[in-house]
Amino acid sequence: MAKKIVLLAHTGQVGFELHRQLQSLGSIITVSRGDVDFLDSDAVYKHIDELAPDIIVNAAAYTAVDKAETDENNAFALNRDLPEVLAKLSVTHDALLAHYSSDYVYPGDGEKPWSEDDLTGPQNLYGRSKLEGDLAVESIASKFLIFRTSWVYAARGNNFLLSMLRLGQEREALNIVSDQIGAPTPARLIATVTSLCIQKFMASNNANKLSGVYHLAPRGFTSWHGFAQMIFERARSEGVTLALKEDGLGQIESTEYPTPAARPLNSRLSLDKIESAFGLAMPTWQSQLCLTFDEWLEMNKS
Repeated sequence: MAKKIVLLAHTGQVGFELHRQLQSLGSIITVSRGDVDFLDSDAVYKHIDELAPDIIVNAAAYTAVDKAETDENNAFALNRDLPEVLAKLSVTHDALLAHYSSDYVYPGDGEKPWSEDDLTGPQNLYGRSKLEGDLAVESIASKFLIFRTSWVYAARGNNFLLSMLRLGQEREALNIVSDQIGAPTPARLIATVTSLCIQKFMASNNANKLSGVYHLAPRGFTSWHGFAQMIFERARSEGVTLALKEDGLGQIESTEYPTPAARPLNSRLSLDKIESAFGLAMPTWQSQLCLTFDEWLEMNKS
């Protein structure tokens, strides 16, 4: 019997890719803000309860990191209260809940990759709201997968890749932060790995032992400057017209680019747990950028 999958926020950059990837796992019922107010916990519970899901995949989130500093109620409503309601629904229907978290739950210091059992310590309100969502899911749900990821981008939506391509076509020089280190993670990889993990979870004879928090990112690390550098190298090799000069990409430190919300300097995530538990070998961030860039090129053919 085909599984009934409820997917929240299918039009966002991660949700879009999940909608493509999860088709093979069962019948997908999408739930958007147009269907129910995600800020209304009672309405969300009633709406999804009637759908009787076997799997709930939550791609809804408050992701405006700087805005969250002055929009605390909405940030916590989406990043803590919504996953809490979904966790309760997962118990009611004995459903698997897949939920997404962030590298921002960690303190962001040092150079060692964070492991899932390291002490958390968010530096900003967004990170605190994501951490509280994780804790709510862990304390309520019995069948769950929490994927902590970093530096999410895609060929569509609003993200660093598209911002760089736009700015590179407008400006002769850019200064990009070089002391924040992490792994750029494409939405398509998030969706692909999610699908694989759900398949293995549902097929496992000991599925409850697979419940937990996992890091989901590509192999390797770079800075935002290094990420931008490869984007522009790829753009030039593909004949994309840039205003940016060959020597126009400068490096600055975080202190030279102040933002309302503090950013972690160390967003490195260890992938040992997810690779071991699900038998995966994560690809490199460079190979994933090439795939995503090719998709952008295909979408923007004139």
